[in-house]
Amino acid sequence: MVDTTAVIAQMRQLIQILAKHNHAYYVMDQPTISDSEYDHLFHQLKALEQQYPELVQQDTPTQKVGGQALSKFESVTHAVPMLSLGNVFNQEDLFAFARRVEERLPNQEILYDVELKLDGLAISLWYEHGVLVRGVTRGDGETGEDITQNVKTIRNLPKFLYSTDIKIPELLEVRGEVLMPKSGFEKLNADQQARGEKTFANPRNAAAGSLRQLDPEIAASRPLAFYAYGIAQCEPQHNLVSMHESLIWLTKIGFEIAERQFLCQSIQEVQEKYQQIQQERPDLSVEIDGMVIKVDSLKQQQQLGFLSREPRWATAYKFPAVAALTTVDQIDWQVGRTGILTPVARLNPVFVGGVTVSNVTLHNIGEIHRLDVRVGDTVSVYRTGDVIPKVEKVWPEFRPNDAVEIVLPSQCPVCDSPVVMPEGEALARCSGGLYCAAQRIEAIRHFVSRKALDIEGLGDRWVESLLHLNLLNDVSDIYQLHQHRETMLGIEKMGEKSVQNLFDAIDASKKTTLARFIYALGIRGVGETTARMLANTFQTFDALRQADIETLKKTPDVGDITAEWIVDFFQAQHNIEVVERLLDAGLTWDAPTAPTRQPLNGESWVLTGTLQQFTRDQATQMLQALGARVSGSVSSKTKCVVAGEKAGSKLEKAEKLGIQVMSESEFLTLMAEYGQQVIPE
Repeated sequence: MVDTTAVIAQMRQLIQILAKHNHAYYVMDQPTISDSEYDHLFHQLKALEQQYPELVQQDTPTQKVGGQALSKFESVTHAVPMLSLGNVFNQEDLFAFARRVEERLPNQEILYDVELKLDGLAISLWYEHGVLVRGVTRGDGETGEDITQNVKTIRNLPKFLYSTDIKIPELLEVRGEVLMPKSGFEKLNADQQARGEKTFANPRNAAAGSLRQLDPEIAASRPLAFYAYGIAQCEPQHNLVSMHESLIWLTKIGFEIAERQFLCQSIQEVQEKYQQIQQERPDLSVEIDGMVIKVDSLKQQQQLGFLSREPRWATAYKFPAVAALTTVDQIDWQVGRTGILTPVARLNPVFVGGVTVSNVTLHNIGEIHRLDVRVGDTVSVYRTGDVIPKVEKVWPEFRPNDAVEIVLPSQCPVCDSPVVMPEGEALARCSGGLYCAAQRIEAIRHFVSRKALDIEGLGDRWVESLLHLNLLNDVSDIYQLHQHRETMLGIEKMGEKSVQNLFDAIDASKKTTLARFIYALGIRGVGETTARMLANTFQTFDALRQADIETLKKTPDVGDITAEWIVDFFQAQHNIEVVERLLDAGLTWDAPTAPTRQPLNGESWVLTGTLQQFTRDQATQMLQALGARVSGSVSSKTKCVVAGEKAGSKLEKAEKLGIQVMSESEFLTLMAEYGQQVIPE
């Protein structure tokens, strides 16, 4: 009788040995055994698999790596958000980080886990009963892309977890970095050049390009490596007590971690390790852009908690920026999806910190004036934190006589609508929000959203297809789509029922409210509350669009800048044309109910923290029904702050300013006194 346990153990041993040598050969370009020795091990495993095909392991290297090419990557929502890290750039900042930690952990011994900050791409790996089932990019931290087929081609990444000492969890989510070690990168570039193909500027770009290939075969051909840096989820619980211990635990079940890791007794020792790694940086096998400092105790990490976007218990200690001098060839103005005009300096290409930089954003006209940068100037370009290129300094002593001053364009470079920038604002915007091609997708998305015209079914997939067919040049075209039924039926996966449902939703949206219509136009500064107040104040759309700045400012919640934005919007000819087409399409509403004096009229309230008994939308609706406005920030004008669990900086600011703070139960009691109850969503 075959001892299957012994056979599997023999297979696992061979797989792990081959994985180790695959990594040394393909990724590090430093083979540790001869080809004949490798072939002997490989064929030994293959012979076992042929003898016992029912025991073949999922991650065996004898099977072909890669799969069918994808048409696109699917989006995946992270069960545990992949937060970013705060940054420190010098010893003073580092010690300030430590003081904040110590203030929140008084009279506790604090150890620091110090790791290399790998210059790659963060990903999340899911294992179920030890089998790799999903690989997802970090994305925006909340949602990433499913790149499972590509991560399965990474040679040092375990596809099947195995250990003789540790029980493999039922569910394990491991976070780590995918990158291309230096030697593998150099070999890849040499091969690319030999084939007459484009080379990569640095290992990070090469890793990013490889990992996001739709064809896994291409990813498989690239020398990628994965290094684990943490555990996001584990069921049942792993019962580990520290970061240092968890990294060692990960190595015991098949993962590799970065080649340097330190457990420091003090923040002074952390600084010493930082200086040591700076010296050793050229000799490391991978590119790094700093170090990651973490409070080692997992219990202390829980005590410290998180800010909105980053943990309080960790920070990235970045290496100093790298600089180079070059010249500004020209300035181009780009228009973003929300209409913001951004100046981009086109530079004489220069190599900075491992990257060839030819374009650098100058952010806004105010930054141009601050730097006094002109076309033809010599500038210092820094890669701040080794990541974002930035013009740090202008050298006026090198300025040529024909240098050209940079001025804000008066018209949008995309749609020719007027460019506006109210006094006191730093950002210039195109006023043609309903018409401008650069803002088209954002304008349509906002127009059809639930709180605007609420056109169910007209999601991004439809919008992209309709834009491709030139059927949506602006939001008014939504109401002409019924003329293109046959064309729309030809869109892949859009059948008769889908098209008819969309037409029905569009027809239903024609009967709306004045407040919703105003909000749907996407006028800068006019949110849901302001739109309702404008509707109540002016009662008709004609009265609103003919109002001047002084008249608009009489509306609650409308100040100088918002009034100016509204006037600018209705003075833009393109916007007027789109609005007229919307009205001609049959959009109608009843006259708003004349406003009455309400108990919380004009008061500013703020909601913060995690609310348990109701959602923020529900609380906002109750407050607005009583005449209050809901703000996203606390100021001296704030009447009250409703604080849920884990309320952060807003609660702290309210307490500092002496502003009234209510708990959820107190808020519900007050609402009940005014006849307001939570309305189920």
